[in-house]
Amino acid sequence: MTDIVYRNDVKPSLAEATELYSRCTLGGRRPIGDEERFQLMLDNANLIITAWDKDRLVGIARCLTDFVYVTYLADLAVDERYQKQGIGKQLIREVQQHTRADAQVVLIAAPQAVDYYGHIGFSAHPSAWTLNKQLK
Repeated sequence: MTDIVYRNDVKPSLAEATELYSRCTLGGRRPIGDEERFQLMLDNANLIITAWDKDRLVGIARCLTDFVYVTYLADLAVDERYQKQGIGKQLIREVQQHTRADAQVVLIAAPQAVDYYGHIGFSAHPSAWTLNKQLK
């Protein structure tokens, strides 16, 4: 296993992030081909934890948070070649270390990851709702 370094002080470049997302299943559900929109997603996240193998970005936790009550984990992406090494779980731990201890972490699981989150300690919530269009 390689020595992965976790950082909260560096936002990856658009190219680094696009390359990472294209190397995992999340790339198919994010607008990585729309450079302006994807760049704004990175710019407007107020907590980003990255995982690096030397100078290669291998994981990211992209969050929106108030740091004291709730953190929305918008993206958890790990390069497919680095999965099953605990990187995703450590990225979540790093998110928790940069917020208050009693702050919640919430997310919407990708279909392929539904079983993963329960396995690492998340609880399913039966009343989550999404709105993907203009409100009527």
